[in-house]
Amino acid sequence: MKPALRIYQYLGPVILTPLSLALWWHEYGDPTQAIAVWAIPVLWAYIVPGIGTNVCKVWEFDVAWKLGRFRPHHGFVFGSATGMLAWLIHGDVAHSPGDVARYAFVLCAVLGFWNILYEVQALRIGLLKVYNQPWANGEGPEAIALDYSPWFFGGFGAAYGMFITTLELYAGTWGPLGLLETLALSSGGLLWCIALPVLGFMRHSMRTHGHSGTRPITKESS
Repeated sequence: MKPALRIYQYLGPVILTPLSLALWWHEYGDPTQAIAVWAIPVLWAYIVPGIGTNVCKVWEFDVAWKLGRFRPHHGFVFGSATGMLAWLIHGDVAHSPGDVARYAFVLCAVLGFWNILYEVQALRIGLLKVYNQPWANGEGPEAIALDYSPWFFGGFGAAYGMFITTLELYAGTWGPLGLLETLALSSGGLLWCIALPVLGFMRHSMRTHGHSGTRPITKESS
């Protein structure tokens, strides 16, 4: 498993980045909408883990090439796989608020499940280090991952699913998206995709551990 994950972090994005973009492009027939949907998880995976590693210092990647504690290709590792999973379960475009809620729920469950499995393995082989409360308590990879993964990845899945389908509703009502409309909607969608999982995790951490979880917890201080 260790060699496979370490190879995947380089090989996976090379294959899945252009493939996921091409599939979304084919899905919509509109490059503007396709790029907006494809780019959100890439940007999210640079912003949130980038802050989590180099600003908050709660996470750390153990890889050959790093920017501080962050691997420079991480946005494409997460974003390409996420874009592919989102496309695989997409089905028809959204036509109602019920379609928005349904897809958001399914994507929340799918991303939450697969990313928990990935995080546990990454923690187990040392590819990823997370200095949270379960780590400070001496618990194993499963407990460490379950403390944050459902909130960050499930929460992102829900928010991302809402963004994708809301964009579809907007395009279905008003026609093909212009550049300025896409930038405005995508900026709002990215902020939503950041806020929902981060605030959800912080609330969980406060209720469970008595702190926000946004700073590393040392074994001495715990």
